[in-house]
This record gives sequence, structure tokens and C-alpha cells, in this order.
Amino acid sequence: MKRSIIFIFTTLAILGTSCQRNFDEPNPDMLTVESFWRDESDALKGINSVYSALNRGSSYYNRGMHFLYLLRSDEGFGSGGDIGLNNNMSFAFTSNNTSADAWNAIFHANFRANQVILNVPQIAMNETVKKRIIAEAKFLRALNYFNLVVFWGRPPLVLTPLTATDYPANATPEQVYAQIVQDLSEAAADLPVSYSGADIGRVTKGAAHGLLAKAYLQQGKFSEAKTAMDWLVTGEGAGNYALMENYADNFKQTAENNRESVYEIQYKENAAENGDDDTNPGISLNTGASVPKFLAPPNPGPGYADGGARRWIVDSFEEERTIDDRRDPRAAVSFLYDNADERGPAFTMVYGQVWQAIYGGNDKRVWFRKLLNDDSKSGESFSSPNNYRMIRYADILLMYAECLNELGQTATAYPYVDRVRSRVNMRTLTVAKPGLDQSAFRQQIKKERLLELAGEGWRYFDMVRWGELSNNLNTLRQRDPDFNNFVPGKHEWYPIPQSDIDNSANLTQNPGY
Repeated sequence: MKRSIIFIFTTLAILGTSCQRNFDEPNPDMLTVESFWRDESDALKGINSVYSALNRGSSYYNRGMHFLYLLRSDEGFGSGGDIGLNNNMSFAFTSNNTSADAWNAIFHANFRANQVILNVPQIAMNETVKKRIIAEAKFLRALNYFNLVVFWGRPPLVLTPLTATDYPANATPEQVYAQIVQDLSEAAADLPVSYSGADIGRVTKGAAHGLLAKAYLQQGKFSEAKTAMDWLVTGEGAGNYALMENYADNFKQTAENNRESVYEIQYKENAAENGDDDTNPGISLNTGASVPKFLAPPNPGPGYADGGARRWIVDSFEEERTIDDRRDPRAAVSFLYDNADERGPAFTMVYGQVWQAIYGGNDKRVWFRKLLNDDSKSGESFSSPNNYRMIRYADILLMYAECLNELGQTATAYPYVDRVRSRVNMRTLTVAKPGLDQSAFRQQIKKERLLELAGEGWRYFDMVRWGELSNNLNTLRQRDPDFNNFVPGKHEWYPIPQSDIDNSANLTQNPGY
């Protein structure tokens, strides 16, 4: 059954403002903070509004965040007619407000999470449900700041609902990560292992452990990251997760929230949608994702092709064959391109049509596939029902192996990589490359993550934590010409939106801008 989060409309007036002739005069028709947070029903509506904020507008998980995840790395590039997006993704910024929409969308979601964390503790209600709701909000706040610290580095650390007179200063990355760790550690203690019924899709204990591990790993804290994943891999939570037999099932609407899913953003198609703003009661809200329409292949295909994939990635799948001498099946699951079917463009299918008939036999362009619906539809709309699988168990296993290797336990790390490779009929690493030392295993993990997680959004985070932007820039430039514009010491982070700096004497700009 499709796991969907209930999106809240009528109560969201407390989370925004309304244009009035006299801004100091209260609107008697609007709910206020004082009149809203009264009972368990209000608490549930409040936390649902935080989930809704992940999809509100086009700049967070509805669409824009996927561009940051995919196109800023060496996996992808701006390939369509949106010149602003193309410049942004090629480190050719024309304005210090270039990332303002995504920044604002994240802080909007954070504002809602802060309201839940502040107000729900005061409500007389079932204590177990209360703790769970607060824990959900802390996870979502941590997710917001995980994105902020990787892409902007020095965001203000806002832990209470801001007022018009608040002007928070930049936090250091260390301060931001410390808060992420605190929020996720507290959330993990109070979140359930699983849900049933309409609640399926909410944040679980396993999701908190998984994101906590990522936060530690991003800082190079391998022992702490391993400890966070112990619950998922060797501890009491391990029985709740496993790899799906069919790799492709992780990206189909028909197999959402499966046993490999640690956390995914929930979407539900609304064919009648006419807007993304969940504070507007006059629209039919888009509860799906618009990103497939913008990533799908271009005319005569079903999409705008604003983001394309680099060819070097699909070539990487050719470097090692399966046990039965076939191409790694993850290539065709991850990308649409002329040879997704090994027999060539005359056999490769794109939304039910043959590649050669649509694009000819010499078109070498590549498109990200995992967020698309070409397995079940002939086209794309602005309301895709296909969930975004943010954290998969395969990702956890590869991170666990990475931590073991960095902790000097390389031999112990092999079985976790073997599980991932065996699922797609690749020879186990134990057989294919036995006896790797720590350095060689580290390089192998980079390859394993590239192939297993291609087009899922983690590549840029991996590049940052591996130091690729500073230590491997020449290779990046060979793979992706966008990196010819990359300036070390500057482009590791986006500029903090100039509009926010202009409005606050306490915010300072990132280096180089």
C-alpha cells in the first residue's frame, strides 16, 4: 500500500503571514500560536505540516534539491534551457542570491519543525505520541541542517521560531554538526521501529540512526558513524532491513517503503493539482514531485531535460562483468541512454518507445532514471507519485564497510560489500579482489558507492567528505567540464543569499563571494 503523509492545509495559517492593510492589527479569522497548540490533534497537524514543507514549492524535495544533489556533482550538469540553473551547476554564479530559493525553502521547513519542538511539549496528550512527534520534528530539523551545512557551510543555527526582530549570526560547521548529532541522538531514542496503516512513511528509529551515521561520516568520525549503524547492521534493528532481491524494485512506485528502505520522501499523485503552496487553501495541492518532468529526456520525449548525466558514469559500469558475463544491471536501472540495452539503440526502450526511433542511433546523451516513471508510464506530469528513496540499506552496508576499513578492520569489511555486489550477480569482492590493503579498499569503496548509488543524490556528499574537491580536481575536470570553473576555497559552498545578509548585520558572506 502506498505510504503517504497527510498534508495539512487549514492549520498552516499559523505558519505564515497574510498581507493586510495594517500589519500590526491581528486578523480575527486567522489561527494564532496561542490559540492553536491545544491538543493531540493539533500536535499531529503540526508535525504533518513539517513533512509537507519538504515538498512545498519547487525548491526543496519537490524539485530543486535534487538539482543540488545530482547536478553539482560530477554525475550531472545543467543540460536544458534554464541558463540560470546551468550557470549555477557549473560554478559560474552571476549573483550571490543564486541559491536563495533553496535556502528559503529549507528555513521554512525548519521554522515549522521549531514550532513543533517548542509547543508540543506543553500539550496534555498521550506521552508516547508526544515524544514521537517531537522526535520526528528533530529528525526533520537535522535533515534541514545536514543540507544547509554541506551546501552553505555556515548557516545561522535557528532552534526556535524566529520573530521579526531576530537576526541570528552564522554558526560554524562544527556547531551545526553538533546540533545535528544532538537532534538525531534524541530522536532515535523516542522514534518507533516501524509504523502501520496511514502512519507508514513517517520517520523511524532506523532513519535516525542512518542519518546520524551520515552526519558523523561527513565529519570523518568513523568510530561514531559505525556505532550509529550498529543498530541497523548488527544490533536489534538488523532484522528489520534487508536488500531487495531485485535492485530495480527500489525505484518503482509499486515497491515503495520496502525492506531496503531506511527513509524515503513520500509522494502521492494529484492529477488535479494546480499549485505547490500548502498555505494556500484555494488550490488543489500538488502532493507529488515535479522533478521527473524536469529530468526526463527532451522533445520528442516527455520532459524538459534540465539535468543530464555525464557519459563517464555509464562507461564505468562496463569495467566489470557479472558472473554470467553480462553488463552490471544497475546501469540500465540508473540511467536512460542509447545502450541501456546491451544490444544497442534499436532495442533500448524509453517510455515504451525505441531509443533509435526517437533520438537516432548516434545520440550519446544520458539521463538520470531512478526518479522517473518510465517503467510504468508513457510520460511525466508535475505530480509524480514515485517516492524518493533517500537512505537505502545498501547505502548503510557500504558506509559500514567504509568505517570498518578506516578503523583498520579491512578484512572484516569485505562481507558487507559482498552482500551489495551479490545482489546484482557481481562476483563478491572476496573473490574478485581479495586481500586489499586499507588504501586500495578505500578506492574500491568509492567505486562501489558510485555504481550502487548512481543518480540517488549522495555523490556530491561523498565527494566533499573524501576531499575530492581539493585533492582530485584534475580528474573531476576531465570527467565534468563544469569543474573547470571551480575555484578552490570558494565553490565548496554556495554563497549565503545576499538578500539575507543585507537584512542582517549579524550574517557574513562565505569566503570568495
